[in-house]
Amino acid sequence: MVFIKAFVVLLVVLVVHAKAIDVAQLRRIAAKNNVSCIYVFGDSSVDPGNNNNLMTDLKVNFLPYGKDFYDGRPTGRFTNGRLATDLIADALGHTKAIPAYLDPNLTNAKLVKGISFASGGSGYDDLTAQLSNVISLSKQLEYFREYKARLGRVVGKKRGRKIVTNSVFLLSMGTNDFLQNYYVEPTRSKQFTIDKYQDFLISAMTKYIKVMHAEGATRLAVVGMEPFGCSPLIRALRGTVKCDDEYNNAALSFNSKIKSLMATLGPSLAMKIFYVDIYGLIQDTIQNPKKYGFVETSKGCCGSGLDYGQGCKGLPTCANRSKYVYWDAVHFTEEMYKIISEEALKSLMKTLA
Repeated sequence: MVFIKAFVVLLVVLVVHAKAIDVAQLRRIAAKNNVSCIYVFGDSSVDPGNNNNLMTDLKVNFLPYGKDFYDGRPTGRFTNGRLATDLIADALGHTKAIPAYLDPNLTNAKLVKGISFASGGSGYDDLTAQLSNVISLSKQLEYFREYKARLGRVVGKKRGRKIVTNSVFLLSMGTNDFLQNYYVEPTRSKQFTIDKYQDFLISAMTKYIKVMHAEGATRLAVVGMEPFGCSPLIRALRGTVKCDDEYNNAALSFNSKIKSLMATLGPSLAMKIFYVDIYGLIQDTIQNPKKYGFVETSKGCCGSGLDYGQGCKGLPTCANRSKYVYWDAVHFTEEMYKIISEEALKSLMKTLA
């Protein structure tokens, strides 16, 4: 009852584009479908700070990361402010920022509002996480089982099961499997052609989605691959201002395989699985920045524009972050995540309506 009331209170101004998303309608649809919260699994695109206490270089719990977050404090999010998942949860009326499961300050009160188990540097291939000593998807799901037990102790097992059943699971990863694994390390590239490696990832993805279903998931949002050949880092390494076609084609073909999987796996598991297509959206933003209010698409806001992660630590940033698509040489700004969150919310509304 308390949760339902949260949807009918006076709506506040949210950080989403009013023309793109009708927040009131979104919340009515969510309330009608008893959407309880969001559980997030993935990589740095959705990691709010799980990597902070790991023995890894892939952490950003320092400025200028978090410069535009509440109180201007770094949380471990790989951006200047909030992530798309934070904005989605905010639009639904759950919480303004989804906490990291490994946050030592995670309170029982936050358990029912959504949690992220994501880890920067992770991927569908467990080897990808091992290469950077971060949290693999299999381990993220182990943490989810721990979370369910804790949730049951706090709210009771029956209510805990209901919260999980009525939630939306969100899965966002894949880029690291290619950029940190296949195209860099020799192991997978010797074992597989790029096409066969994609099939290997799809097989792993299938396995993990089935595990999510067994753990109570009934709704799943799968975020497709971005055109990672357009990131400032890749363009700089290739010595061109243009996007890298080889990398982008790999992302496109993998996205096609993901969509085919969703079409068969959803019905077979009796799950509502919906695909969030960000490839075309991001590519259009890079090609037509003024259409979305951006000015700079070829470099990041941090440092020289080609820095990221530890390389950005303590460096100055661009004056107007809202005009940049990329925060660092790899990750997006909060402004770009707003646009991505709207795409996800449109897909959610269409699926639940």
